[in-house]
Amino acid sequence: MPRTTIALVTGASRGLGRNMAQHLARAGVGVIGTYHRNSDAAGSLVTELHGFGVPAAALSLDVSDSASFEGFVVAVRQTLEDLGAERLDALVNNAGTGVHASFAETTPEQFDEMVAVQLKGPFFLTQALLPLIADGGRILNVSSGLARFTGPGYAAYAAMKGGIEVLTRYQAAELGSRQIRVNTLVPGAIATDFSGGLVRDNAQVNQAVAAGIALGRVGLPDDIGAPVPAILSDAFGWATGTRIELSGGQSL
Repeated sequence: MPRTTIALVTGASRGLGRNMAQHLARAGVGVIGTYHRNSDAAGSLVTELHGFGVPAAALSLDVSDSASFEGFVVAVRQTLEDLGAERLDALVNNAGTGVHASFAETTPEQFDEMVAVQLKGPFFLTQALLPLIADGGRILNVSSGLARFTGPGYAAYAAMKGGIEVLTRYQAAELGSRQIRVNTLVPGAIATDFSGGLVRDNAQVNQAVAAGIALGRVGLPDDIGAPVPAILSDAFGWATGTRIELSGGQSL
């Protein structure tokens, strides 16, 4: 009987995380998705993924609460057993939230929230999950195009994403002895509910952003989720410590 392949995707109940989970399931990969508050959305995702014929489960996780990670790992270990797997084949650190405030007006509280959610969370969650990640597994950290180009009001958010890109290189170097590949996925402007759906729902903003993208439009969730199974596959096996930007050529 073939071994069950499982990916853990944080923030899988909505947005890009949900799209990634859907594409992984279509590719035959089982998914453990996490959600923060919306258990109904997480439950509907599990039902949807089962429809692709793969094992799936949803677990609650607050990535800003690193003290909860020990208990979360226990839950993941039990879930893997329930799904007929021993190890995680992939971890996608996708969960997060943004803050929109100019550099001059960003408060310490907003900055600390970004540290907890966008940098400390992925750092220590990955550390806690290392015993459950298979040798030869994959870790995909999600950054943002805003770590390369600038957008007014995203100084704190983008600074954390820049930290994630540096962290990825260190993880790749230090986990290479276990043949664990670590890469950074870097979306450009995508029409999702990020920042209250600003790019998706505001036609003027959408058009303004699209004008600075070589391919002439803002991205859609499928532009990010669809490549994820390939990035996590053996076909991408010689890439580690790499920054993979999917932005349609934004701000070149």
